[in-house]
Amino acid sequence: MYNVIRDLHSYWAFLVLAVLIMATVNSIIKFVGKKEYGPKDFRLALFTIIVSHIQLLVGIILYVVSPRMALFSELGMGGIMKDSISRLYLIEHPIINIIALVFITMGYSKHKAKLSSNAKFKTISIFYSIGLVLLLSRIPWSMWLGL
Repeated sequence: MYNVIRDLHSYWAFLVLAVLIMATVNSIIKFVGKKEYGPKDFRLALFTIIVSHIQLLVGIILYVVSPRMALFSELGMGGIMKDSISRLYLIEHPIINIIALVFITMGYSKHKAKLSSNAKFKTISIFYSIGLVLLLSRIPWSMWLGL
């Protein structure tokens, strides 16, 4: 079960990144170009938040069933913090990615309250960009890409 959930979490991350990058770039280009906010923009922002939240749910399940959880009782928090790999998987990756998802969710929620297209694109651009940078900073690249 663990391997299936881990693989789903890894492959779904490609979709999350692709959609988040598309939504972020779309909003930046349309903000700079002073374009009108349309139904396609709304659907892209909505799809981004949906796939991101699905990734969060899969990640939480993965975290709970992970054999790495035993390290909390074996090493304690001090031991985990001393080991960079354990710290990445058990502390940094989950916390930073949850914070990234909070930014993405805030951006989506705040953009709906804006009245002008420019304000909508600006809000999405800022919050989705912050979320994207945070996500990219805590991806375990060596494990994810098989390096």
